[in-house]
Amino acid sequence: MSGASSQLFFFLSTAALPTMLLLTSPKQTISELVLYLLCAAGYVRAARNASGQPKQAIKLNAFELVGNSIGSGQQVFLGTEDKVYIVDKTENNPTQINGHPAWAAEWSASSKQTRPMDVITNTFCAGGSVLGNGTWLNVGGNQAVTYGGDAATSQLGGAPYDDPDGGQSIRMLNPCDDGNCDWFLTAPMTTRRWYPTLETLQDGSVIIAGGCMYGGYVNDAAQNNPTYEFFPSRGQPVLSPILQTTLPINLYPLLWLLPSGKLFVQSGWKTVLLDMDQNVETPLQDMPDAVRVYPASAGSTMLPLTPDNNYTASIMFCGGSNISTEQWTQNWDIPHWPASSSCVQITPDQSPNYVELDALPEGRTMGNLILLPDGRVLCLNGAKTGTAGYGNTTFTIGQSYADQPLLTPLVYDPKAPATERWSLDGFSSSIIPRMYHSSATLLPDGSVFVAGSNPNSDMNITAPYPTEYRIERFYPSYYNQRRPEPQGLPNQLSYGGFYFNISLTLADLFGNVDNVQTAKVIIMRTGFSTHTMNMGMRSVQLQSSFTGNSDGSAVVHVNQLPPNAAIMPPGPALLFVVVNDVPSIGIQVMCGSGKIEEQSMMPVQNLPASNINSQQAGGQKQISGTSFLVHSARNWLVFMMKYVGAVSAILLL
Repeated sequence: MSGASSQLFFFLSTAALPTMLLLTSPKQTISELVLYLLCAAGYVRAARNASGQPKQAIKLNAFELVGNSIGSGQQVFLGTEDKVYIVDKTENNPTQINGHPAWAAEWSASSKQTRPMDVITNTFCAGGSVLGNGTWLNVGGNQAVTYGGDAATSQLGGAPYDDPDGGQSIRMLNPCDDGNCDWFLTAPMTTRRWYPTLETLQDGSVIIAGGCMYGGYVNDAAQNNPTYEFFPSRGQPVLSPILQTTLPINLYPLLWLLPSGKLFVQSGWKTVLLDMDQNVETPLQDMPDAVRVYPASAGSTMLPLTPDNNYTASIMFCGGSNISTEQWTQNWDIPHWPASSSCVQITPDQSPNYVELDALPEGRTMGNLILLPDGRVLCLNGAKTGTAGYGNTTFTIGQSYADQPLLTPLVYDPKAPATERWSLDGFSSSIIPRMYHSSATLLPDGSVFVAGSNPNSDMNITAPYPTEYRIERFYPSYYNQRRPEPQGLPNQLSYGGFYFNISLTLADLFGNVDNVQTAKVIIMRTGFSTHTMNMGMRSVQLQSSFTGNSDGSAVVHVNQLPPNAAIMPPGPALLFVVVNDVPSIGIQVMCGSGKIEEQSMMPVQNLPASNINSQQAGGQKQISGTSFLVHSARNWLVFMMKYVGAVSAILLL
């Protein structure tokens, strides 16, 4: 067959026939079918099946060493299904690239191998996010330095580190799996930004907010950059009142795009909603209990957006430091100040007020909050006392402003009763202190990548808390369960439009078709992890219904993303199918058009009513072992015979 005929054959066999079989309602028309086929063709041709089963972890709720990061993992993000990208500050790392120390790298989840990369300028305390076309940004940083982190004589590069000034840099990366991608520079920002925060917006562009000129433990008026700008550029930076009035603790302000289209901004003790179109800030309640931004460095996350909460955003903050504004200096015993155990939540599109949540079992600063695909929130890394940052004083631990590392993770379950949501039962401790400049990100197999910790001005492997190159993987409680292997997954999602169908076998449903009632389809952005933040991390559950079949299999009917790009901004994300709180292996999908542009919004198609075949409901035969394998093989063979016959009939018409 010709190329066009081959494409038509594939489209008819994978899209047209299943669609015809779904036309069971008299309200559906031929015109609807034609429209569906035209809209679905692009996505169906790229339909995928989830990967199989991951290699079993030796121990659950525990850590495993999985490689060397080359540069300490100050900043990390998942770029492809297999590759994590690591960015450090300029320092004297042992691995060389292009005649100077490497302070960036790419780690492979499948091989556990790491290759050095050249990120060109000094990325110390940069920010990052991903554009709507899948390109990653790394923005801002520090001036060129020499040994010990001191300012270099030349800011244009040269010995010993060849690290040009990165304060205005915009670095870009198109992730790859073939080892041939690397960082490149584009036109710089008009202002310097050290400690900026980024968030991807509805059109796939990025807002870049805050920072300072030349760094320090906290900010000061002489070097404050209380503005925000956009990439691609929309003109000169815009002044932000909250960033003007929250000195000295306004570095790395906490930002989230809300479903309303407004931007939630938290800095110092203040909170506002920013209308980016009008540059109007609406004050919300002051942050209770503790400072959450750097260097207090509380964990923070937007909780999952679901049909049950009508895609309403709630933002959670845990830990940090209850230090008054006047006390943010470097002339007192910072490392022994107790961290806060407070957790609070705000739902800013509905209420201006914070509410108290279950407190942490003990105070924690620099504790990353990582969204898991089963809806829970993992907390790991951090310390019991002190803050982020380092310096050279009589009271520091080496150079660290924190002490008493917390090595045992814990998990927050939003569905558990109040007072019972945090749990550390059954969790094993890491052997590695992970404090200032540590990071973590979710991986497609549902494990968590953990790296970094370096409260030192330059590479130092003999300090009390040394420069850390060891990578760990944390395995949540679901990891060794038999994973669902859904079939028919898309590789791109639109905002609204026609639903798609995912097939689950009896094995995917753990031997009982009734378990399809627990099936959820989750879209997750894993974010850009640095300084206890995962910029852009969010989780969205798609609306779905189901049909349980008489053979114990099922079909999950799944709507596209809600027709509001502020709920899930365009760009790459992971898709998981979760059954009985066990996630499939996530696959990378593109949300939206794959371009930086205003996204098209389409009407949402009504889903079929959920139904389980009455002959099967309540009477599902439990199948396991060899019987199950025979049963599955027989069903697969019957399915393929029907499939080939139906396709042949269509082609002979």
